[in-house]
Amino acid sequence: METEGKKKNEMWEWSKALLIAFGLAAIIRFFFFTPIVVDGESMMPTLEHGDRMIVNKIGYTVGEPDRYDIVVFHAPEQKDYIKRIIGLPGDHVAYEEDQLYINGEAVEEPYLASYKEGISGTLTEDFTLEELTGQSTVPDGYVFVMGDNRRASKDSRHIGVVPIEEIVGSTNFVFWPFPEAGLVK
Repeated sequence: METEGKKKNEMWEWSKALLIAFGLAAIIRFFFFTPIVVDGESMMPTLEHGDRMIVNKIGYTVGEPDRYDIVVFHAPEQKDYIKRIIGLPGDHVAYEEDQLYINGEAVEEPYLASYKEGISGTLTEDFTLEELTGQSTVPDGYVFVMGDNRRASKDSRHIGVVPIEEIVGSTNFVFWPFPEAGLVK
């Protein structure tokens, strides 16, 4: 009888431990971090189709988005997009002769350097924020996002500026495929 009681107690302890572990995993996934799979080629060469990443969901609840952050956001098409923040609230954004200008100043995009070398012609066609949105600056509470594969990206040039409240989180860590695992910039 004593061993049967010990077995039931041990079973109960294991059950509690598993319930707590699953509960913590669910809380962490729902509130703090979540995995995402890159769908498409809009972020190439930085991210490849099928890359699996971790999204930090708490970063913007305690801080503000930064230029060049790679973010996941709810797009108008009822799906999540992954893009890079180019323009912050108050910024004027323009492209001329494959050069990004923020508030009239030429800005380097080092993450595109190797990609630009491997193509003929321009990677990003000329535009101004006014031409795309009718606004002279990115409005408060919004960001202007673009994919790194500018020729094949549906981004703020097509869907408009993105409300910061629609950003799920930022991501910069690929965990699969294993040979490409690590931080991306």
